[in-house]
Amino acid sequence: MTTTPDQRRKGQRGAEPTADGAAGTAAGTAAEQRPPEQRAGEPHAVDAAAAEVRTPGPRRPAGAAPVPRPASVPRDLPRWVRWTVLPLLVLVPLGYVIISAQQSRESGESKQEEAAARHLRFGYYPSSLQQRVYQVPIPYGAAHVGYLETNSWDTAVLYTQFTTTAGGLDTFLAKVGTTRDALHAGASSITASQARAVNWNLSGTGPWSGITIRRAGDKPDHAIAVDLHDPDVPTVYVVSTVNFQHGFGGN
Repeated sequence: MTTTPDQRRKGQRGAEPTADGAAGTAAGTAAEQRPPEQRAGEPHAVDAAAAEVRTPGPRRPAGAAPVPRPASVPRDLPRWVRWTVLPLLVLVPLGYVIISAQQSRESGESKQEEAAARHLRFGYYPSSLQQRVYQVPIPYGAAHVGYLETNSWDTAVLYTQFTTTAGGLDTFLAKVGTTRDALHAGASSITASQARAVNWNLSGTGPWSGITIRRAGDKPDHAIAVDLHDPDVPTVYVVSTVNFQHGFGGN
């Protein structure tokens, strides 16, 4: 039978798929015949290995002790922790030491001030306000002036000592409301307790003269002692006391 060229081309196209199918079938058969180790890289071999890994092992008995976990490796502290916490661990105790030392120093200074408060302060006049409140007008040109003021809840006391001239003594006595003739010879009028408060020694050779002036209300009381060992340069000791229990207003 005679075939045309078109029929021959159609026949060739139909025969090509058959050859490809035969080749695929032959390759599959050959792959199945290869040993397992040669098929490890194939997809179905990887799935089988994964299945073996996911296979659960034997279960532990209910009362069995838990399996200990491996100890975790300690982590390094963050940088901000090292720069914040570590300096505080050093600075806080150091701050307590500094504060304690300062308090101890202030305590010692206060004790020294308390001890010094029992002595007259020489080289300075009492302020104008103190002289007016306690009514102790120190004469102009007085020398060796010393004073000490003490206060409590009910009294305020000004201890004053100065050396002046005979005229200065008369002026002072006149301003506090008395005169030289009113002085009691041989008496200091300052009690022993008042003298001890400022370490005065009023038992010298003298002669001594003194007077006590008491006033009511807000007016201060005066205890005055005058050392007339040298009448031209007498030394005057004055204790002026304001008693708050008497009230104010001159009653």
